[in-house]
Amino acid sequence: MSGPARQATKQSVSRKDGVIRPFLGDHSGASALEFALVAFPFILLLLAVLEVGIVYFANFELDNAVSQGARLIRTGQAQAGSFDAGAFKTQVCNHLNAPISCANLKLDVRHFTNFSGIDLTNPLDANGNLKTSFTYDPGVGGDVVVVRAFYEWSITAKFPQAIGLSNMGNGDRLLVSTAAFRNEPFQPN
Repeated sequence: MSGPARQATKQSVSRKDGVIRPFLGDHSGASALEFALVAFPFILLLLAVLEVGIVYFANFELDNAVSQGARLIRTGQAQAGSFDAGAFKTQVCNHLNAPISCANLKLDVRHFTNFSGIDLTNPLDANGNLKTSFTYDPGVGGDVVVVRAFYEWSITAKFPQAIGLSNMGNGDRLLVSTAAFRNEPFQPN
């Protein structure tokens, strides 16, 4: 490099150095900047953990309600009381607590001759939406019965899709609870 070019390079470095130098030793605001970089992912993670916890709690509530309702069929009380689908749903809903509302609960009750003959259909259609037609057939004494409850849980924040929380086409979570049992040998009406 010739003399004038080298001198021009030194002058530009010294000008840049003069502008940058006051900031090199200044660390004020570093904590605020670091917090800003970490806060958003941390809050998202915190909300995702909260959402997952609520979903599992709701599924536990659904399991409990189905277990209590299935007992009415297993012991023959539902058959003796001539329960239809609506009456059975009311009994299951009596055991539901918040955060699940009875309005969105769907029940499917089917009887089979033995456990190896159980053939259950997928409750979701090809687009990932919950089907609307379910049956109520509690069987008689000695029949194998499967009680399934479905509840479409609306995911509050759609970002948990990244962690696999949604399992429906619209981004919501389908909560499912199943009870399979053999009816006690009660006498039909």
